[in-house]
Amino acid sequence: MTPFNPFSAEFKADPYPFYADLRREQPVARTEPLGFYAVSRYDDVSFVLKSPHLFSSAAMGAATMIGGGADTVRTATVINSDPPDHTRLRNLVNRAFTPRMVAEMEPRIRELTAELLDRVAPAGEMDLTRDLAIPLPVIVIAEILGVEAERYEDFKRWSDDVVLLMSGSVSESEREALRADLEALSAYFQEIIVARRNEPRNDLISMLVRAESEDQSLTPEEVMSFTGLLLIAGNETTTNLITNGTLALLENPGELEKVRTNRSLITNMVEEALRYDAPVQFLFRTAAQDVDLADTTIPQGSIVLPLYASGNRDERRYPDPDRFDVSRNAQGHLAFGLGIHFCLGAPLARLEARVAFEELIGRFPSLRRSDEPFERVDSPFLRGIKRFPLAFNPVPEGAVA
Repeated sequence: MTPFNPFSAEFKADPYPFYADLRREQPVARTEPLGFYAVSRYDDVSFVLKSPHLFSSAAMGAATMIGGGADTVRTATVINSDPPDHTRLRNLVNRAFTPRMVAEMEPRIRELTAELLDRVAPAGEMDLTRDLAIPLPVIVIAEILGVEAERYEDFKRWSDDVVLLMSGSVSESEREALRADLEALSAYFQEIIVARRNEPRNDLISMLVRAESEDQSLTPEEVMSFTGLLLIAGNETTTNLITNGTLALLENPGELEKVRTNRSLITNMVEEALRYDAPVQFLFRTAAQDVDLADTTIPQGSIVLPLYASGNRDERRYPDPDRFDVSRNAQGHLAFGLGIHFCLGAPLARLEARVAFEELIGRFPSLRRSDEPFERVDSPFLRGIKRFPLAFNPVPEGAVA
């Protein structure tokens, strides 16, 4: 078969035929041009994710550029560490994302969603990404952290910089410019952290600073890395979930009609959207030793790509996997990972997406694709829509949609 290249334009445009080929012909495949090992079948991806003793998360330290410099990359976070460091860090941040705390945020999330949609309702058109899918999760995570939500455009730009740095599609000069821009992110959070040391508040950054000063469970470098990671991880994937789910609904009008007439299906539809077109297609692991998987030996030290999105389309797990079905039981999908690295923000992302779809579908029953084309995010491992023009019947200001 043709060598698998996740950095190719063809793959980024539509990865799913490539995944199907891998699952059928080479379930553990050496990729081009970097020689990574791509794992594509559901059971094998699950094995990688549930075996941190065999597949280390250290590879994520090289892939993420939080803070924009090599020194910061080496700092442990929940995404790039293994036990026991991961256990210590995860237990700390879990305090901010308990089910009760997340559930209590629903009225605020609904209020924000309504405000954002009120702004575009009279115009009869919107860019879903710009007008809802970006600002909603950015404002929410900014409020959780305790930073100025009105700077969401800066936060989004910094998130995009990190994604571009990980995309493999930038020149060295562009890479240096992006890293320089991320120094602004580092300087911003350093300023906020100093302010919270001097005057603590009831926010997540203050909690992290207390952990640094009271029981030394975090180092100053870890506070800095955590803050940047949570801001970026707390918005990028939710943005993609909202845009990908909306596209799936509009491309499957029968399924859209189901959720329009039965809003109770929206919670299940969010899970199907995560399975059908995962916001994170894959992340990175390092083989801690030689590992035999699917009749292939992965050598120690190799970078491994567990393909979440391919596992979610594995016909061995989900019948007719390429069909978007809002009534499907998508339980067990891999969109949020699995095992000790299961996404700690998953309950928040699910809540934000559910509220966004409830409000969007309820307010704009005539929602449809605009004549203008949409533009996808240029990334091999993230899948979303950078620009998504939509149209609907205008709703007069102050009217009930």
